[in-house]
Amino acid sequence: MRIVVAMSGGVDSSVAAALLAQQGHDVIGLSMQLYDQSGTQKFGSCCTLDDLHDARRVAAALGFPHYILNLERRFQETVVSNFVKEYAAGRTPLPCAHCNSDLKFATLLDRAQGFGAEAVATGHYAQVDRTDDGAYRLRRGADPSKDQSYFLFALTQDQLARAVFPVGDRPKAAVRDYAHQRQLPVASKPDSQEICFIPDHDYAEFVTQHSPRAAASGGAIVDESGQVLGRHGGIHRFTVGQRKGLGLSRSPTGAPMYVLSLKPDSLDVVVGPRASLEQTTLTASGVNWIQGPPPAPRRACVQIRHRHQPAPATVRATGQGHAEVVFDAPQIAVTPGQAAVFYDGDVVLGGGWIDN
Repeated sequence: MRIVVAMSGGVDSSVAAALLAQQGHDVIGLSMQLYDQSGTQKFGSCCTLDDLHDARRVAAALGFPHYILNLERRFQETVVSNFVKEYAAGRTPLPCAHCNSDLKFATLLDRAQGFGAEAVATGHYAQVDRTDDGAYRLRRGADPSKDQSYFLFALTQDQLARAVFPVGDRPKAAVRDYAHQRQLPVASKPDSQEICFIPDHDYAEFVTQHSPRAAASGGAIVDESGQVLGRHGGIHRFTVGQRKGLGLSRSPTGAPMYVLSLKPDSLDVVVGPRASLEQTTLTASGVNWIQGPPPAPRRACVQIRHRHQPAPATVRATGQGHAEVVFDAPQIAVTPGQAAVFYDGDVVLGGGWIDN
């Protein structure tokens, strides 16, 4: 089978390509150039020119062709602009999920057809299988500490039908060992842990530079009753559940203060005690049901952040692209802009973007 492999220049996608080549597949490596490589724009430590070179070195070592796709404009429109707009609107975006569903799979599946390829592979820690009736299922990766299914909830049946995750069935340590055994040029390369287009982790400054609205969004820090406790330099500098950086270490009662909500209309940052962060319900939009929406409310475990322990809940589809989640127990810091992903065991039922 001819398979296009999305190669980031890291160890996971490199091992994915090596495994497929070893299995006898006709592999073609594709890397995405996501920003201007002239050196005039600062980016983080991943998706760099060096990463593109690393991907090409791996392809050369394994003996298959490698191409670079210039996706600067689409990345800016699809991922970066959404990131800036969401923060300026008082939400906390999840750019990796948007990149995977709206850019990576959508683009690579289209390009794969041009190469006569039947499938697209990535280095994600996730798995795909089929039910008895032939539907495709997205499942968690075998390594719980590396599972990335949370970021892939928006994949459709058509996309899953052509998606391959070669490293999803093994632990990260085994992936690294395999890279060393095959003497891949990136075998010792460290993992990237940051948003690729944010240099120095300073997302607030990035948003300020790219959004006139954010640059002028200073306002008041208020308590739950509306009493003004201080001033701030922009709601994009805060996220629900945040404690540090408020300049208000404790309330008048002596209890620590947390960000409870962000008000884009009034530009208020509402703070209060930790107990006020507890929430038993949420609503989500842009909901994707991988195997179709349930006909009635159903039980699931719902994950509201990448490192959040999924919590038992009842999930109900409330219309096209919308859902309501009612948790069995209150959850801390349900954050608008993040994803709520619904699981049945290790199977991803679907997910959407948290509204409130």
